[in-house]
Amino acid sequence: MHPYLRATFWILLFLLLVQAPLFVLLLGPKPAGDGFWFDLSLALGFAVTAMMAIMFLLTARFQRATAPFGIDLVYYFHRLASIGAFAFATLHPLLLFHEEPGLLRVILAGTLPLHLWTGLVSWVAMAALMISSLWRKPLRIHYDAWRVVHVLLALTALLLAVAHIVAVGHYSATPWKTWLWLGIALSCVAVVIRVRLIKPVQLLRRPWRVTRVIKERGSSWTLELRPEGHGGFRYLPGQFAWLTLRSSPFAMREHPFSISSSADTPGVISFTIKELGDFTNRIGEIQAGEKAWIDGPYGTFSVDISRAPGYVFVAGGVGIAPIMSMLRTLAERGDLRPLLLFYAYHTWERVTFREELEALCQRLNLDIVYVLSEPPADWQGERGLLRDEVFARHLPDDRAVRECFICGPTPMIAVAETALARQGIPPTHIHSEIFDLV
Repeated sequence: MHPYLRATFWILLFLLLVQAPLFVLLLGPKPAGDGFWFDLSLALGFAVTAMMAIMFLLTARFQRATAPFGIDLVYYFHRLASIGAFAFATLHPLLLFHEEPGLLRVILAGTLPLHLWTGLVSWVAMAALMISSLWRKPLRIHYDAWRVVHVLLALTALLLAVAHIVAVGHYSATPWKTWLWLGIALSCVAVVIRVRLIKPVQLLRRPWRVTRVIKERGSSWTLELRPEGHGGFRYLPGQFAWLTLRSSPFAMREHPFSISSSADTPGVISFTIKELGDFTNRIGEIQAGEKAWIDGPYGTFSVDISRAPGYVFVAGGVGIAPIMSMLRTLAERGDLRPLLLFYAYHTWERVTFREELEALCQRLNLDIVYVLSEPPADWQGERGLLRDEVFARHLPDDRAVRECFICGPTPMIAVAETALARQGIPPTHIHSEIFDLV
C-alpha cells in the first residue's frame, strides 16, 4: 500500500475510534433531552475518554501503525492531541456548571458524591499530566522519574474517567454500554502490560554489549554495541532506537537516540550522544563491556524510504548523527548521487565528525557548507545562523527534485523548513527528525 494511503487509513481510523463511542451510546434507550449545552458537555466527556484511551495506543510503539508517519511525528501528534483532550475535559464541567449552577456549589462545599469525585480527580490527574509534561524542564523534573509518573497519572485519569461515566449512567446505563467503557479501560491496561511487562521480557532475551566508547568533538560520545547471543536486527540508515544502559528494561530508563553507524555493517550499531540532559550528562562514564538493551528500529527519516536523484542534508549540533548513518551507508554502497550538507555549529573546534566528514567527501559526491555562529578570525565560510540567503547561495539548480533531511534543535528545524520551501523545494520533499520527543 502507498505510504500516503496508509497514512490516510490510520488517520481515519483515529477519527473513527474517537467518535465511535458517541454513536454507540445513541443506540438503545436514550435519556430525555436536557438541552444542547448539556448534551454537548456529555459528548465532550465521552470524546475525551476515548481520546485518552487512544493515547495509550499511540505511544505503544506499534511499528505497523507508526511506519507511515515516523514515531517521532506520532509522539508530536500525541502531545498536540493531549492538549486538545485536556481542553475538552475542561469545557465538559464548565458547560455543566453553566447549565446547572448547583453542581459548582456542591463541589465548593466539599460534599461530593462518588460520580463527581471520580470526575474531579480524573481532571486533576489530567492537569498534573499536562503541567509535568509541557513544563518538565523548567520544573526540573528528572526524565526517568517523569516517565513513571506520566504512566501512573495517565492510567489514573483514564480509569477514573471511565468510573465517572459508569457512575453517572447518563447514556451508559444499560449493562452492555457499561461493559463497553470497562472494555476500553481494560484494553488500555493491556497495552500498558504489553509495553511495560511483555516487551521488557522480550528485550531481556536479546541483550547487547558495549564494545567501544569513543569521545567525539562537541561534548559527544559514540557508543558501539554488538548483539550478544542473537543476530541483532536490520535497520535503515537514519533510523533511531530506544537504548537502556545500567538498568533493567523493566525500570523505564530507556532513551531514544539516533543510530549513527552504517546500516550495511552487519552485527554492530553505534549511537552518537551529546552531553545534554539528565541521562546524557554522564554518557562518557559508560565503559566497554557493559550490557545494554535496544528497542528498535523506529522512524522514517531515511534515504532508503525517500529515494531521489540527489539529497540535501541540514544538521545542527549532534543532529548530524542520523545523517552520518546515511552518509556512511551511501559511502559503503559506492553511491555517487550528488549530496549537499549544511552543518550548523557554534565553533569550528566543536564540529562533531569534522575529520570523517572531510574524508567522506573523497568517497562520495558530497559538498559541505559549514555555518558557524562563533567562527575563528580567519574563517572563510558561512557565518551566523542558517538563513534563506545561505541556502540561496549553495542550493543546486536541481533542488526541486532532491529530497531534504533536517535534524537538530527544534528552532533550527523550523527555520530550515521554511527557508528550503522558499527556495523552491516542495514541502513533500522536506523531512525533519524531531530532536526532542518530550
